[in-house]
Amino acid sequence: MNAQNRRLDGALVLGALAVLLLPWYSQEAGFFDFGWLGTLWQDQASAPALWQIITFQRPWLLIALLMLLVCAPARLLPVSRLRSQLLMGASVIGILFLLFEGHAIGYSGWNWQWSEQLFGALSDGQPAFGAGAILLITTFLLLFSFALAERGVLKGDAFVVAAIVLLVALVTTFVLYPVLSMFVSSVQDVDGSFKPDGLIANMQDPAIWSLGCLKGASCGTAWRTLTLALMTASGSTLLGLAFALAATRTPLPFKKGLRLLTILPIITPPFVIGLALMLLFGRAGVVTELLASLFGIEPGRWLYGLTGIWIAQVLSFTPIAFLVLIGVVEGVSPSLEEASQTLRANRWRTFRYVSLPLMAPGLANAFLISFIESMADFGNPMVLGGSHGVLSTEIFFSVVGAQNDPSRAAVLAIILLCFTLSAFILQRLWLAGKNFATVTGKGDSGTHCGLPRGLRYGVYALVIPWGLFTLVVYGMILIGGFVQSWGLDNSLTLGHYARAFGFQWNNGQIAWTGVAWNSFWTTLEIALIAAPLTAIVGLLTAWLIVRQKFAGRQTFEFMLMLSFAIPGTVIGVSYIMAYNLPPLEITGTALILVACFVFRNMPVGVRGGIAAMSQLDRSLDEASLTLRASSFRTLRKVILPLLKPAISAALVYAFVRAITSISAVIFLVSAQYNMATSYIVGLVENGEYGVAIAYSSVLIVVMLAVILTFQLLVGERRLRRAITATPPVTPPAALHQENAL
Repeated sequence: MNAQNRRLDGALVLGALAVLLLPWYSQEAGFFDFGWLGTLWQDQASAPALWQIITFQRPWLLIALLMLLVCAPARLLPVSRLRSQLLMGASVIGILFLLFEGHAIGYSGWNWQWSEQLFGALSDGQPAFGAGAILLITTFLLLFSFALAERGVLKGDAFVVAAIVLLVALVTTFVLYPVLSMFVSSVQDVDGSFKPDGLIANMQDPAIWSLGCLKGASCGTAWRTLTLALMTASGSTLLGLAFALAATRTPLPFKKGLRLLTILPIITPPFVIGLALMLLFGRAGVVTELLASLFGIEPGRWLYGLTGIWIAQVLSFTPIAFLVLIGVVEGVSPSLEEASQTLRANRWRTFRYVSLPLMAPGLANAFLISFIESMADFGNPMVLGGSHGVLSTEIFFSVVGAQNDPSRAAVLAIILLCFTLSAFILQRLWLAGKNFATVTGKGDSGTHCGLPRGLRYGVYALVIPWGLFTLVVYGMILIGGFVQSWGLDNSLTLGHYARAFGFQWNNGQIAWTGVAWNSFWTTLEIALIAAPLTAIVGLLTAWLIVRQKFAGRQTFEFMLMLSFAIPGTVIGVSYIMAYNLPPLEITGTALILVACFVFRNMPVGVRGGIAAMSQLDRSLDEASLTLRASSFRTLRKVILPLLKPAISAALVYAFVRAITSISAVIFLVSAQYNMATSYIVGLVENGEYGVAIAYSSVLIVVMLAVILTFQLLVGERRLRRAITATPPVTPPAALHQENAL
């Protein structure tokens, strides 16, 4: 049996499982409750597709079943053009039909009036897709991929073709489809008719585009957001590079503590950093009152505006830039630096013309990610923005509250997307046509040259004060959890921690009596599921983009950045609009939270993977493939071990963002699946600041423990041979004398 037939047999077995043994429609108690096993062939709600057709009068499902049966005889045909055409045709028809009938038929029958007039009324409707329907669609996608591989697409590599097809399907489902659903609703009237009046009026709003700042007035929301994003991206990239250089190129002590310090801001809910800055620099803050008492300086409101948001965002996003840059800085070849110094270039010239240009992919990606993060940030502007709203907060208030204007939210999202894509295109133009490969598979030993003295002191001047400032901010966070009521009653107490995470022993069992335990366990579970999925999907996508050439690669990369470029508020609203009704009804479930985290945070893994893979020479892949290793084996055995910094960064970032995300989560949580950030926001709204800070402090400790575990599991990559002491060579005469003795 050849490989083509083995793959085809596996796909057909999955299809048979989908239509014969799995519930076709979604289960109210959830698929993993497994309560449907007892009523699989008796109950209409849990019956598989074949029983839905025969017993429960849903004949339209017969077309999908017939397309699967058409693919089965192809197994008996030899690998040929006829076989691939048969598989492609049947799978495409099956996918399109399932998508059509899933959207056209709802709970009570036809959703569209023209379809009822064309096909007649239905006696019964249908709920949303379940495990059987989703598995059958996946089967058709695999069959389509295998047919393309048999036609010679991408050199007949079935793994590469299937990976591209499945990723395109996932990105279309969880990125493009919800965003388009939101935009469609923005030009619809209440009855569903086309009405773009609100979209046009909001696009012409002077509050968005005003350039009053040139005349001493306030700028429009769009220009204010763009200015803030450029400032934040520049500051975060500069500090991230300084921390990466300090950790790898200087004799600075406590480097492990330095790395931990750079991770602290990223593992903190964003509004908590804003709250800590208010405790320090607000009108009643510690520093403000100290300056007033010592120098008579009047308390001001300088923190509430772009300045305060900028400080909080640089605190929050510098660690992201550091995580992207640390692997790139480590990956610069010492041999190139030694060659430069051998040619009598000093340390500054070596760094300026050799090391720094090779870090360009990391710098560009760090800037781009920080820029997008600033654009999409919601927590910091919400806490510190005051009257200086940005696009993300304006979108939130356009959707929630008295405005309820989806057209305005769509316009603001389009503007934000244009800014983000412009930065993305400029980055691509800057890096186009340049080669940054430094890891070639050849022996490469030596150590990195030290930084020039002036640059080293400049790095210290940035890293040490910023590190101390970060420690002060986190000191305020930790102290705030032990203070009874900040500014009113500064007595110390453990009551906030006891209220949040109290427990008791009852009959030899632990009773979790704290109010935060339910959301804590839910958050931890969903984050641990989402983190590895995000890393896998992100790094696989990066490998496909960098190493494979296929039609639509640029469009595919654009679709990936789409979810990262749009604020979390828009992502949350669009997910509710898209997945609140059939065919995919997952609102209120854990699945919608996992999907949101995976596809919202995946671009960081993609950008980090692209930056790291830009330094891996293609000859590594080619050597493995020449030795008849499959592309999957090459990826697993050759590429992934060299991407350990990118894997660690993707895991850490995905896990942390799943715990600390707020803007999208606040729309998607439910009573059963309530996340930590949403619960903390509720505590803040109720004035329980001490409990909120105590909960945040516990989350920080837990995230640190999990991050260290991830780093131990992933390990460190080894790019070059270790330098060991060479034993002295014994002269031949001595050898003869030793043998004689």
